[in-house]
Amino acid sequence: MNELDLNLDQITELAETFGLLADPTRLSIVVACMDQERAAGEIAETLGSSPSLVSHHLRLLRSARILKADRRGKQVFYSMADACVHSVLKIMIEHLFDHHHDETLEA
Repeated sequence: MNELDLNLDQITELAETFGLLADPTRLSIVVACMDQERAAGEIAETLGSSPSLVSHHLRLLRSARILKADRRGKQVFYSMADACVHSVLKIMIEHLFDHHHDETLEA
């Protein structure tokens, strides 16, 4: 079986994962947690969003196993749960920056 031969359930799961990351707030949360763990309150403050909204998005990202949570006392710290998702996002970010840089040079 070719690794790109996905069944409907796998395609659905992949689409749901990309769908989660298609939301700008959720993507911002994930990007904030890419290279260091962050406290939930720090994430909300950085994004300028309400703690309850960030908490809602964090629950979704945890349930999709994109982020993991580590409770320390009263604070919960979030970080990337999956090195593969981290790598894909890093590649996409680098691709976008390189693409925009190339367009700037052509202008």
